[in-house]
Amino acid sequence: MDLIHIHTEYIKLDALLKFAGLCETGGEAKELIQAGAVTVNGESCTMRGKKCRPGDEISLDGRTVRIAEGR
Repeated sequence: MDLIHIHTEYIKLDALLKFAGLCETGGEAKELIQAGAVTVNGESCTMRGKKCRPGDEISLDGRTVRIAEGR
């Protein structure tokens, strides 16, 4: 599991996928989310604008990242 540090209160799910390197483009992120391929804290999430906060775990294609507060 990789840690992704953010310096804000939250990051939107589609932006997180790009920031964490789980997908290449915003369009790809949108398609993956809408297809139900992304899980947030173990549950499928189809909301592109879902606010992800420190402590949340996001998974896609067997890769999981956890959001941590920035340093």
